[in-house]
Amino acid sequence: MYSLVSQLSIRKLLLEQLPILGGSLLLAELFYKFHSFTLECLAFLATWYVLDVSVLALRRACATRAPRSAPHLISGRPETPMIAIG
Repeated sequence: MYSLVSQLSIRKLLLEQLPILGGSLLLAELFYKFHSFTLECLAFLATWYVLDVSVLALRRACATRAPRSAPHLISGRPETPMIAIG
């Protein structure tokens, strides 16, 4: 847990992990009634992992569908024209 918090920026934690964490917690609270803290905790962590992997796969799939003829749109930086010298 410390590695997750220390390696990600605050912005990335709030925008990417917090919604997934909240969804996992909501699912665990609504559906997991194992009458065992350990089992419910493990199920919650597994749900968080699966949701995180799913969102990551969805983001990658959407990123690969970006137009190939406009690489500046993928990188987010304007394309600089090449100037021939010589």
